[in-house]
Amino acid sequence: MIRAHLLQMDLAWEDRGSNFAKVGSMLGGIELNPGDLVVLPELFDSGFSLNVDRTADVAPIGHGETQCFLAGLARERGVFVHGSWTGLVEPDAGARGLNMASLFAPSGEELYRYAKIHPFTYGREGERFDGGGEVVCADVAFRENEALRVCPAVCYDLRFPELFRRGLDLGAEVFVIGANWPEARRAHWRALSVARAIENQAWVLCVNRVGSDPHLRYAGGSMIVDPQGRVLQEGDARERVLSAVIDTGAARRWREEFPAWRDRADCLR
Repeated sequence: MIRAHLLQMDLAWEDRGSNFAKVGSMLGGIELNPGDLVVLPELFDSGFSLNVDRTADVAPIGHGETQCFLAGLARERGVFVHGSWTGLVEPDAGARGLNMASLFAPSGEELYRYAKIHPFTYGREGERFDGGGEVVCADVAFRENEALRVCPAVCYDLRFPELFRRGLDLGAEVFVIGANWPEARRAHWRALSVARAIENQAWVLCVNRVGSDPHLRYAGGSMIVDPQGRVLQEGDARERVLSAVIDTGAARRWREEFPAWRDRADCLR
């Protein structure tokens, strides 16, 4: 058993320092055990900004401050930390961004680095961000004999079941999703998050922001969903931390008891 902690935050617009301080303050109010998992919203350091020239977290812009913060947080608290930040397609040119998600171990090691595959074109993300081209997974040993294969996704990716099926084919047992999902489509957020858990017989840990930015309002609704689609924790529209125990053997047991995942037709593989 491990514990997951989803930080449902109101993000400060393009203000790394304020968002870093908010993470520290929110974590200060909960009990963290060694090997726990902390999950932050999409682009937690800046909000969903298209101003790549101001938010990119690679030299010479930003000097990797967010990545250093995430690695340092993981080391200092002895936990695993999943966070999202803005990268650049060509760091020396600084023209176009990548919406990145990383997982850092308590050692400070980066266990995966994922580029959001589906830019949100309806929200103009495609104007400044390119999409990634690979689904990634990592075997994460949270504690001795407590391991899970983890697959990340980012916000709009949630609408594309093919990504999650690819993760399942790679052995994923838990999907970790950070988002800036608008209030207007909050019903879709909930339905899709539960569906991804049910159809892949996997944990879904999805954290959304709250509050507003210069363009949109966000309704939170972060969730921890088990491999049978049961919602163990669900947030409202307030800033808060959602915590739940994750049974690291639950996905394997459910897939063995009810092996629907094996029955996919060959023509759909």
